[in-house]
Amino acid sequence: MEKESVKAMAPLVLAYLGDAVYELIIRDRLVRLDTSRPKVLNRRAAGLVCAGAQSAMMTVIEPLLTEDEAAVYRRGRNANSPTKAKNQSIQDYRRATGFEALVGYLHLCEDNERLHFLIDEGLKGLEAARTIED
Repeated sequence: MEKESVKAMAPLVLAYLGDAVYELIIRDRLVRLDTSRPKVLNRRAAGLVCAGAQSAMMTVIEPLLTEDEAAVYRRGRNANSPTKAKNQSIQDYRRATGFEALVGYLHLCEDNERLHFLIDEGLKGLEAARTIED
């Protein structure tokens, strides 16, 4: 799709798609690293696709965003969602929605190299934070 067409999309539509794309990327990576039982894989995936983890990833990757990417993220973060956070703070939930909008945007723009780069950086940041906490 044309970048301008994607930018014009509603941020919650981008987040809807981004949620699925991000979960597929995480599941794909987990299966390639470890063919454990599905229960173990699901537990690991759940820890990475939750709003708290996505919000923490945004802390790492936000300084790396281009102007266009930052604008998409902010639109997603500030969108008035009809659903509310269940087990996360509203701030984490909104930041996660912005993250998902960014993922949806990059996917539709077919900028897979950039998408995977940002996810890699975010996952490295999560791993570093978990190592420090342990």
